Amino acid sequence: MWGHLSASPSMYKRMTSRDSMNADVEADSDALQNGVEKEMTNPSWKYSCPHVLVATIVAFLFGYHLGVVNEPLESISVDLGFSGDTLAEGLVVSTCLAAAFAGSLISGWIADGVGRRRAFQLCSLPMLMGASLCATAKTLAGMLAGRFLVGLGLGVGPPVASLYVAEVSPAHVRGTYGSLIQIATCLGLMAALVIGIPVKNIVGWWRVCFWVSTIPAAILALAMMFCVESPHWLYKRGKLAEAEFEFERLLGSSHVKSAMLELSKSDRGDETESVKISELLNGRHSRVVFIGATLFALQQLSGINAVFYFSSTVFRRAGVSSNLANVFIGIANLTGSIVALVLMDKLGRKVLLHWSFFGMALAMALQAFASSGIASNYGAFYFSVGGMLLFVLTFAVGAGPVPGLLLPEILPSRIRAKAMAFCMSVHWVVNFFVGLMFLRLLDQLGPHLLYSIFGTFCVMAVVFVKRNVMETKGKSLQEIEIALLPQE
Repeated sequence: MWGHLSASPSMYKRMTSRDSMNADVEADSDALQNGVEKEMTNPSWKYSCPHVLVATIVAFLFGYHLGVVNEPLESISVDLGFSGDTLAEGLVVSTCLAAAFAGSLISGWIADGVGRRRAFQLCSLPMLMGASLCATAKTLAGMLAGRFLVGLGLGVGPPVASLYVAEVSPAHVRGTYGSLIQIATCLGLMAALVIGIPVKNIVGWWRVCFWVSTIPAAILALAMMFCVESPHWLYKRGKLAEAEFEFERLLGSSHVKSAMLELSKSDRGDETESVKISELLNGRHSRVVFIGATLFALQQLSGINAVFYFSSTVFRRAGVSSNLANVFIGIANLTGSIVALVLMDKLGRKVLLHWSFFGMALAMALQAFASSGIASNYGAFYFSVGGMLLFVLTFAVGAGPVPGLLLPEILPSRIRAKAMAFCMSVHWVVNFFVGLMFLRLLDQLGPHLLYSIFGTFCVMAVVFVKRNVMETKGKSLQEIEIALLPQE
């Protein structure tokens, strides 16, 4: 689909269908605008909610696989014969991240090539096979092969989930649905920690931890057979009747014509043209792509993964077990995600994102002060732990869920999937380098200066959001796209 399309009969048939649809909606637009046929009330969320819940299984798996090796890693290294080899242990963790980067690069092409629904099913296959390989691994090579396959699925899945949720959600609950992705990720992390608790007492329990992940992956593949395809993708492919049918399943029959009319307004007749990387970087929509990529980069440069890494050490110094520390972090993460769920469609994306980064900057200031040596040991502990929990809480309120929701909203339909893939690849690259350099920077700079640097990035994010991010609350994707169209 990426080469220039020849003037085949199927193409002419598609364009004729599209032109016919545009003529029909133009004829109906007066009646719709006069209120004769257009339903003024919002569509019920009950129609779209089941489809969104199925899509969030990807986010659950994302969180689960990120956390599944945390507790069992020591047992895995003993059973597979690489105990004490820190490089091998690091590879078990990082192989998944490297594969996720590779998967994110191709996620847009998959989502546009086969559709959102089949993309979900495709990403579930490597997660099923990879988890099975990990669970039955007898050597380090087998474990790394399984982690690589899982990572491929994790790279493809989250961008597609963000696209799908944005495209099937009614405008008035799209923010709420987007927050469900963050909650599902948090629940996946917590599930991995809870299931991993018996690993030190039961020999081989780590294999059970991997087998458990095959259950939601299988449910995702099967449940997607009964879910709707994205009407936006169907419209782009010229399948107008199917798009209408899916809109009826999602919104109800009284909202179908108005939804199709909105799609026709944003159609610029260039959907069949190929999208190249150069267009994302230098084309007419390059500024929107820059905003999305920068948001993901600042999200990671804020130090969120460093805080998660250092949390157990801080609690352990105070005599608190790592399991209890994980519980505290998990509760803060889940609480912030629930707050985002409640406020996303009331306050809006920009407000939550702005104050989230502001709160994270304040939390980093507390941690920098705690590690400066000015406060007493007793006070330093409370400042450090309080700052850490505040950081995780405020991250989950905005900086965690908003970028993944905002990008599919502000990216034009034609480049949405590919641009989302590009922005997510930026996320994985920055994530990798922050994780790679954290311990070295901590040793060379000390926690006081390192936390100050992270806080500076949070302040930069506050300024960036204020100047560059538009509010999308309550607007349809077509209204947002039209508002962001560059001047010819």
